[in-house]
Amino acid sequence: VQLVESGGGLVQPGGSQRLSCAASVFIFSSYAMGWFRQAPGKEREVVAAIAWAGRNTYYADSVKGRFTISRDNAKNTVYLQMNSLKFEDTAVYYCAARAAAYYLRDYNGYDYWGQGTQVTVSS
Repeated sequence: VQLVESGGGLVQPGGSQRLSCAASVFIFSSYAMGWFRQAPGKEREVVAAIAWAGRNTYYADSVKGRFTISRDNAKNTVYLQMNSLKFEDTAVYYCAARAAAYYLRDYNGYDYWGQGTQVTVSS
C-alpha cells in the first residue's frame, strides 16, 4: 500500500486548503483512514479520521468545525478540507491507512503512512 499526499503549502491565517491522499490499494474501502500532523518539537497527533464507508468520522477538538475529512472510495482518495486556518495548524500532515473498517485515534493503530506534506500558516 502506498499513500501519496498532495495539497500542502503556504496559506495565510483564515485561509483554506485541501489536502488529498491517493492510495494504491486494491480494496480501498477495506481501510479506515486518518490524517495526522506533527509540528516541530511536538508529538504526532490525530487531526481527523474516517471509517470505511465515510459515515463515521472523528475530529480533534482543535480542528472541529474548521476541518472536514471525506473519502471517495471510487477514486481511492481521502481528503482533508481545512478552513479558517490558524498559525497553530502549521505542521507536516500525514495520511495513514488502517487495515480495518473503523478508525483509531492512536497513530500506533495505523498500518501505512504517506510521506507527509507541509502546511504552513503564515502572514
